[in-house]
Amino acid sequence: MSDADIKIETAPFDARFPNTNQSKHCWQSYSDYYKCINARGEEFTGCKQFFKTFKSICPNEWVAKWDEQREEGTLPFKVTV
Repeated sequence: MSDADIKIETAPFDARFPNTNQSKHCWQSYSDYYKCINARGEEFTGCKQFFKTFKSICPNEWVAKWDEQREEGTLPFKVTV
């Protein structure tokens, strides 16, 4: 999925993270996205919501670091099902 194909929007309200620092919401959405595509495939529409959320609230530096760690197999949390 290329960045040109994605329309960036603000993440919708999530009752699990009311009025709090969004760091955990960012991490959870990133993790859920990769768990989802590993289980269902990249074209599964349910996964796209996680993608939109983490792309809109996560700092790019964090995502780049996590992508690098995921590719190296050193990510400190599991993204496989």
